Amino acid sequence: MKFVRLLAVCITVLGMSTFAMAGTLEDVKAKGYVQVGVNGDLFGFGKADENGVWKGLDVDCARAVAVAVFGSPDKIKFTPLTAKTRFTSLQSGEIDVLFRNCTQTLSRDTSYGLDFGVVNYYDGQGFLVRKDLGVKSAKELDGASICVLPGTTTEMNVADYFRSNGMKMNPVVIENTAELNKAFFAGRCDALTSDASQLAGQRAVAPNAKDYVILPDIISKEPLAPAVRHGDNKWKDIVNFSVLALINAEELGITSKNVDEMLKSTNPKIQRFLGVTPGNGESLGLDEKFAYNIVKMVGNYGEVFERNVGVNTQLGIERGLNALWTDGGLMYSPPFK
Repeated sequence: MKFVRLLAVCITVLGMSTFAMAGTLEDVKAKGYVQVGVNGDLFGFGKADENGVWKGLDVDCARAVAVAVFGSPDKIKFTPLTAKTRFTSLQSGEIDVLFRNCTQTLSRDTSYGLDFGVVNYYDGQGFLVRKDLGVKSAKELDGASICVLPGTTTEMNVADYFRSNGMKMNPVVIENTAELNKAFFAGRCDALTSDASQLAGQRAVAPNAKDYVILPDIISKEPLAPAVRHGDNKWKDIVNFSVLALINAEELGITSKNVDEMLKSTNPKIQRFLGVTPGNGESLGLDEKFAYNIVKMVGNYGEVFERNVGVNTQLGIERGLNALWTDGGLMYSPPFK
């Protein structure tokens, strides 16, 4: 019996090692596209439009990876995943990288066989309620029914919040995001709790969106980041510096509109970043112009943010923590050198 258990452990470890190699740069190049796990039903972050075109902040960050590898944002395929299936799909090798508004936590980073990359959106958990409920603060929700997704940091956070404030709640737990939203907007629960960005996205596409309000209370830290399989260091570097290229471009004042003109800059930081001075691409196993291509085809982080979730979109989200560090936010890129 001990031998059987030992054999099972060895097979499991071997299987995970095999999958850890499945997302390498060489394997992605061999199949000709990047397979990306996304939300699939979150407006502003990951959702296909009526023409089947994928759009959103997470989608654009994923396209930056495809551009880095292939020089094209179209060498990519999207797999919509639920909160329950997102990590197992990455572990099994079904996808190469996960861009699905996932919170990095200690347990996920250490127990799931995953590595999280650089944060591409700083968020926090909040509550969405009907205006006619007359609630101004989450602390007025004692005894309320709360719609929440199972198997998420959201579920644990809301339980902790109510318990720590001496309040009671009646959880309405539904696994599918779309069905959970339907339940809330149909009046089955008093409040819907999730990351504030998700609440904004869900409200934006809801019937009678103006009838709902996101409460000002933020009850958690939610650093949302892409994830790859543990041990796939080369691939993690590429995913990281693809996202960081978006941020660094904004720091340097490089946009999709002026990037060609910036090729003529005498600033050594810009020369290195855009590949005029070689070295960065070779270090990552990519084309020297990978960062130039990302900015040209996807934009910088500010452009990505504003066109998907910014103040002039249906979501109307201000930069806040997602502003550059020079503007009081947390977005900060290490040097490209």
